Amino acid sequence: MPAYARHPLLRTVSLDRSFYRPLTAAQYAAYAAQVPEDFRFIVKAPALVTDAVQRGPDGRGLQANPAFLDPHTALDTFVQPALEGLGHKIGALVFEIPPLPGGLRRDMPALFDRLGRMLAALPALAPTAPEGVIAVEVRDPDWLVPAFRDVLRDHSARYCLGLHPRLPPIDAQLPLLRAMWPGPLVCRWSLNRLHGAQGYESAKAGYAPFDRLVDPDPVTREALARVIRGTAAAGHPVYVSINNKAEGCAPRSVIALAQAVEAPCTP
Repeated sequence: MPAYARHPLLRTVSLDRSFYRPLTAAQYAAYAAQVPEDFRFIVKAPALVTDAVQRGPDGRGLQANPAFLDPHTALDTFVQPALEGLGHKIGALVFEIPPLPGGLRRDMPALFDRLGRMLAALPALAPTAPEGVIAVEVRDPDWLVPAFRDVLRDHSARYCLGLHPRLPPIDAQLPLLRAMWPGPLVCRWSLNRLHGAQGYESAKAGYAPFDRLVDPDPVTREALARVIRGTAAAGHPVYVSINNKAEGCAPRSVIALAQAVEAPCTP
């Protein structure tokens, strides 16, 4: 982590480990101690809070999760430990909601209400982390409707731009961001669309050892660069993480994205 954080382009990192098991304040503090003062963390909420299904070791769903979007669980297992451990180095606390069972998707208004109640119970980050934001990432396009936008806006949360094959391409998601303007940008570029919704393993096999751009995605990169330029020019924070499985090599994707952001705008 210390070597990573010294690179001028690597000013944030996505802590995904917290999705699989909640981290303690001490564990967060250990990460914070390894990076400079201007470094910011993107942190994924535990699946204990965000997954509607309790899963076995193989990832298969076993039963409904009674703690799904539960306000007390979200606060006790995620937000409070992160605030205590990372402090002002919080960039974005991301609640990524995995694919939902069909039964839940048939009643989206109930899900919007449940999400709103959880967000309403979370403390403001600003007193501890002035640049920190709460963001929500989804994996089902059913969420991408005005009611979802309203819930986020009503509770000062941001939409996490999720670049993943389960969702529409970036251009189709931008209207939701524009409807929530102005504000910080949170984006997680997770998986190249060429591999499909279940394509992590095929991407891993095709991209290892992750030392070059195997499947460059200039369309996504240029669209994301435009959003970054507009957000930064308006004075808002920008938090972007990129997975090796986005194009084949996350560091090279970061460099290419930075070059796109710096490139002159074309009419």
